[in-house]
Amino acid sequence: MRFGPVRVADALGCVLAHAVPLAKGRLRKGTRVGPEEIAQLLAEGHETLTMARLDPGDMAEDDAAAALAAALVAEGGGLQLSMAATGRVNIRATLAGIVALDVPALHAFNGVNPMITVASLPPWTRVDPGTMVATVKVISYAVPGADVDRAMALGGGAIGQRLPRYKTATLIETDLDQHKPMKGRAALAVRLDRLGVALTAPVHVPHDAARVAEAVAKAPGEVVFILTASATSDAADVGPAGLVQAGGRLIQFGMPVDPGNLLFLGCLGDKPVIGLPGCARSPALNGADWVLERVICGLDLTPADFAAMGVGGLLKEIPSRPKPRGDIDESL
Repeated sequence: MRFGPVRVADALGCVLAHAVPLAKGRLRKGTRVGPEEIAQLLAEGHETLTMARLDPGDMAEDDAAAALAAALVAEGGGLQLSMAATGRVNIRATLAGIVALDVPALHAFNGVNPMITVASLPPWTRVDPGTMVATVKVISYAVPGADVDRAMALGGGAIGQRLPRYKTATLIETDLDQHKPMKGRAALAVRLDRLGVALTAPVHVPHDAARVAEAVAKAPGEVVFILTASATSDAADVGPAGLVQAGGRLIQFGMPVDPGNLLFLGCLGDKPVIGLPGCARSPALNGADWVLERVICGLDLTPADFAAMGVGGLLKEIPSRPKPRGDIDESL
């Protein structure tokens, strides 16, 4: 593609770089110049204008954007493409779930030609129907078709969506003084409802590992959550110990996301078990959201996955936090 001044009389097939006002209306930026446009421009005294002239083998911006976006979207990913306009195609979710990305493939896609771009949400972001997952933008009025082909090959199927695997969950809450807290259940219900997961009947047990073990073993939900009255402070504390006593396996205790450090993840057979940190009683974003959403959508998290959450894991302070970061004496 060549960009610069072009004689109007020779502009057939060129693209206007700027809007041109006319006696009646205007020709918009990006207009493909045909015989009618040439006649209008000459009649109003325009002799030379800044335009883009496509070279042999170039693809116009909308055609390129449509082809690129179609190649990026994985089959069966629950995603929908907008019509191409001004070199842009938006990719939106049609179902609730989390964004699944092939990050190296997207880096390679964006490295083909600076005029060929895709911008996406971070990997594993939870989305609702209608949420924009990514946008493809061809910045120039045209790009070489060979570059389009290369980008399509490198980024093919790199954008998808993981959908919820489970439909039911059980929350086990422990109690120290016969008080039956409901705030944690209400916050969890909202989180699960976003993904189409329903909570089974409430389960309240004393703050004791053996009683937690009994409850975990009997829990009817496809996923089990444990919210203890006192924060879990060790892998041998009541929540994790109860899971192990039930015959389960502890996969991870603690995570490098703040708030949310005191979460634990395990399983009882094939059933995921998530020990919620105290901050999960708040509806504000915390580390439990990241784990809950990924587990519900079928990801098998490993200690390496948890370690990778630290970069970007410093989340916004929440008002309900017992010891806000700002209260720490940083001189110590």
